[in-house]
Order: sequence, then C-alpha cells, then structure tokens
Amino acid sequence: MRNLPLDSPLGDQQLRGSRTDVLRASPPMFRSAWLDRLSRVHPVVPPLIFGPAIVVLTVVALSGQSVPRTLLGALGGYIAWTFSEYWIHRAIFHFEPEEGIGARLHWMVHGVHHDHPNDPLRLVMPPAVSVPLAVLFLVVFVAIFGTPLGWAVGAGFLAGYLAYDMLHYALHHHRQPRTALERRLRELHMRHHFEDETHGYGISAPWWDIVFGTFGQRRSRS
Repeated sequence: MRNLPLDSPLGDQQLRGSRTDVLRASPPMFRSAWLDRLSRVHPVVPPLIFGPAIVVLTVVALSGQSVPRTLLGALGGYIAWTFSEYWIHRAIFHFEPEEGIGARLHWMVHGVHHDHPNDPLRLVMPPAVSVPLAVLFLVVFVAIFGTPLGWAVGAGFLAGYLAYDMLHYALHHHRQPRTALERRLRELHMRHHFEDETHGYGISAPWWDIVFGTFGQRRSRS
C-alpha cells in the first residue's frame, strides 16, 4: 500500500478525506466497462452461489454415508481450505513481479486490494474466478476420496471459503467489531495491510501464521 503522508502540512480534514477516498475507491481494472463490472462484486453474491452448493453437497454426501463420516470429511475439507487460504495468499497473492505482464496480473489479483483496501466491491472474489476454482477443487477431492466422501470434503472446503470471504468483508467494513475474536482478527489483518504485509497471511485461520513463522508482532511505538 502506498501510504499517504499523514503528517502533511495540508489541512487535517482535507487529508483525511483524501486518504479515505483513495482507500475506498479503486480505479477501473479493465478498459471495457462490462469487464470492469465483473471485477466488482457485491458481498451478497458469494452466499447466493456457494450457500446452495454447500447444502447440496452435504445432502448428497449424507445420502450415501453415515453422519460421522460426513462430518469428518467436512472437517477435513475445512482444514484443507484454511491451509489453502494461507498459501494462496502468501505464495500467489504476494508474489510480486517488478514489471511487465506479471506486475499487471499481480495488481489485478491482489495489489488493487492493498492499494484500495476499503473498496466494498473488491473485497470478495469474483465468481468468474471463484466458481471455476471451486469446481477444480471438487474434481480433485472426488478423484482422491471418491464419492460420497469427496462431496463432504468439498462441502467443508467451500464452507471454509465462504466463511473467509464474509469475514474478510466484515473485517474491512464493520466499523465496530462486535466480539473479542473479531477485534483480534481485525487487528491482525489491519497490521498486514498497514504495518507489515510479509506477516499475517491467514485471515480466517491465523494459526497457520504461527505454524509457518509469519505471525506478526505489534511494532514498538517508541
């Protein structure tokens, strides 16, 4: 994030307004207006798509196996999601080529979010990306575990993804966190954005930062 000069001699009110505008309003990602609209997603879209998919996968899994086996598969899928969330964020979203098409792709995938983290329409993943990836992961789970266990694993994985997307939106746009857990998660994520983006990759699952040594510490104010 290219921070604005908070100690500027300009008027405080004007500066705060300018910085808020920059954090909230991202520029067009594509020259085509309709392509750019596809890159901007209202937060209600992921639940509308993935909520029914999770229900269907769970019902299909339960129709062919016991409840404990289904729950175990879903738990495994959720853990797989949290692991994927951490490494996708760390290894892919924060892989930053210096120039060329790689730099452009990085900005489109994640850089725009760090430059404009409060844009409400660029906080959840566009379905044009999330749906094909979900199908790909489901194919992998079925290939590994067969059916119906693969469906249960897929349900847990997609539930983890949906929880992550909604939590990420809430951390940026709920002005007053309502629980101690939400306050802590928001603190960790805001430190990733505004203090040190090389730490705090696990948004919904910060324990992976502890496991892999990227759990950020508060900076000294001295």
